[in-house]
Amino acid sequence: MTETRSPIRVDLMTYPLPLRRAQELARAAQSAGFDGIAMTEVARTPYLSLAAMALSASLDYSTAVAVAFASSPMVTAQQAWELAETTVGRFRLGLGTQVRSHIERRYSATFEHPGPRMRDYVRSLRAIFNAFQGAAALDYEGDYFKFSLLPKEWSPGPIDVDPPPIDVAGVNPWMIRMAGEVADGLHVHPLNTTDYLDAIVRVELEAGAKLSKRDPDDLTVIVPCFAIAGETDVERDKWRERARQRVAFYGSTPNYTFLFDRIGFEGTTTALQKCFRAGDQAGARRVISDDILAHFTVEGTWSTIAGAIVERYARRAQRVILYDVLGDWPNDPSDLAKWGAVAADIRRLTM
Repeated sequence: MTETRSPIRVDLMTYPLPLRRAQELARAAQSAGFDGIAMTEVARTPYLSLAAMALSASLDYSTAVAVAFASSPMVTAQQAWELAETTVGRFRLGLGTQVRSHIERRYSATFEHPGPRMRDYVRSLRAIFNAFQGAAALDYEGDYFKFSLLPKEWSPGPIDVDPPPIDVAGVNPWMIRMAGEVADGLHVHPLNTTDYLDAIVRVELEAGAKLSKRDPDDLTVIVPCFAIAGETDVERDKWRERARQRVAFYGSTPNYTFLFDRIGFEGTTTALQKCFRAGDQAGARRVISDDILAHFTVEGTWSTIAGAIVERYARRAQRVILYDVLGDWPNDPSDLAKWGAVAADIRRLTM
């Protein structure tokens, strides 16, 4: 086993749910053996679901990721503050830019200069957290956000835990370097390879940390994992095809073209776009050959998959998010139980 700096924690990726269902899932995830819940933002915002979960199970919780520009930093700070208090310090605030069409057309918000805007967003959150805690008056003026008014009756006031860590989602080198400079951690995109983690993520995080005279080992790298497990090819096919669909979907976005280019599969994004424009999802899946898929996935039996995940992410990540492993929960909880056992094995192997 490759030695790690610290134990790898394993989170279950999910999405916001009706609140009672969210509580059921949190209890099931804790019972199964997961360390935490990582909640993405889709049709519902993640904050209410995470609050409901935190009142039901003592897990780590994170937004993975919440859409930053849809809300004022003050609103985001208030929600994160309450979750930090409710979880007794087990909440991480993960933020992403989303894409221009969603920010401008779905949220009617501003997207211009997303990288510098996100850096300013994070810095403003720090100032707001300090003001909430009573460490300093609210007086922040950045390039995009300005905050100078926080009457006592409008402040949530101090809490007995540290302010929530702030993680930034990044794909391109500039955003990763910025996360290393101003954030507490980086959310790596689900479409990741070991080459990308070593040659771009690690290098740019270290460069960003150097800009702010910080130790890069203090940053938390959070990596989603497409895992394929089963005792037979038939059983593994379920997870393999699910991963293939995800890689095809994400890979059709021009921002990720360079990932395919780096592993020697130039033209993959163009081919995927052509299929999706024609409504040919089956064709898009065929574009992602087994050779391509192997770069983005980890595969093994139920007894070996934990070791394979540790081998891939040792020294590359402090938290791994198991992506798309809910299966048919709650109608059939067996998949969740199996993946929870994998999470427990990963924790044991890296202790």
